[in-house]
Amino acid sequence: MYTPNFCCECGNKLIRLRWHFWTSRRFCGGCARRFKRERFVPLLFFSLAFMTSGYLLGRARQAPAPPLIIERRSDSPLNNSSQQQLNSTPGTLATVASNTVEADVYICGARTKKGTPCSRRVHGPVRCWQHKGMPAMLPQEKLIIKNLAP
Repeated sequence: MYTPNFCCECGNKLIRLRWHFWTSRRFCGGCARRFKRERFVPLLFFSLAFMTSGYLLGRARQAPAPPLIIERRSDSPLNNSSQQQLNSTPGTLATVASNTVEADVYICGARTKKGTPCSRRVHGPVRCWQHKGMPAMLPQEKLIIKNLAP
C-alpha cells in the first residue's frame, strides 16, 4: 500500500510513530485534525448506502403477507345479508332461506359483588368466565333470554 512521506496539505515530513487503519496516511497530525470531518463524510455515505441497500434487498426478498380471511359463525346475522347480496341479481329480489339453528341464549345469573345477578350472556346454562364455579341466584327458567331479536 502506498504511504506518502510528506503531508498532502502543508508539505511537512510525516513521522509515523503510531499509525492505525483509521488514521489518515496523507496528512500530518495538525492537518489531520482539520480534515477529520471530510474524512468521515465518504465513510458515512458509504455506510448509509450499504445499510439502505441491505434494507431494500431484505424487503424485496420478504415473502408476501397471506391474504386476510375473515370467518364468521353460521348463525351470524352478517352471513344472511351477505348471502342475499350474492344471490340477488339486479332487478330481481332473491329470498334466501335461513338455515341457522336457533340456540338458546342464557345469562350468567351468578351473584356479583353488588349483590345482583350477573347479566352477561352465555351459551348454555353455565357461568361466565368471571363467575365460573359459582351457583346462579335465579332459577333456570329466568336465566333464558326469550326475546332475542337480531
